[in-house]
Amino acid sequence: MATVLITGASRGIGLELARQYRDRGDTVVAACREATPDLEALGVRVVEGVDVTDDSAVARLASALDGGPLDVLVNNAGVLSVESLDDLDLDRIRRQLEVNSLGPLRVTAALRGRLRPGAKVAIVTSRMGSIDDNTSGGYYGYRMSKAAVNMAGRSLAVDLKGRGVAVAILHPGFVRTDMTGHQGNVDPAESAAGLIARIDELTLEASGGFWHANGEPLPW
Repeated sequence: MATVLITGASRGIGLELARQYRDRGDTVVAACREATPDLEALGVRVVEGVDVTDDSAVARLASALDGGPLDVLVNNAGVLSVESLDDLDLDRIRRQLEVNSLGPLRVTAALRGRLRPGAKVAIVTSRMGSIDDNTSGGYYGYRMSKAAVNMAGRSLAVDLKGRGVAVAILHPGFVRTDMTGHQGNVDPAESAAGLIARIDELTLEASGGFWHANGEPLPW
């Protein structure tokens, strides 16, 4: 039985990850800004008040673990807004960089002492952070923030390898959640199952790779 910590666990993909890890018997720590009734109904341990842009909130999350080790850390918290050259809101872009790029780095750095040898870190990113895959433009803040977190994930893979900790950079698919306005081609349950499968199969030798939840390697 593994101990799994998931950020952004109150809804969408994070909620489904918490559900599926719980259902297979793992110990789940669900971190979120504010719990939802759906999350509370899971009966997992919930840590509220976790804003991944806030150093003190992340430090409180680390303290809440009471010194216990982690087997899996899933950096799932994220935000999305839409910008174009005709609607270039730099405040929204900065917000996405803070949450999507710096958030996973902040959380992983704060919790690295809890990661036992053999532990795994997953960063839920997006193929919209792929430079090679960008053929439609727009979405400046989201694309930039996801490209940045992909680089952070690659560096984490290098820096944590000596501790025996592997890192996966994972695209969940185009998932029907509140974030996407319930548009998409995959449900949260299917996406979460794919993400868990990729985390399960992750090895130290493959650490730092960028994959679709369905197992497809993605271009940088």
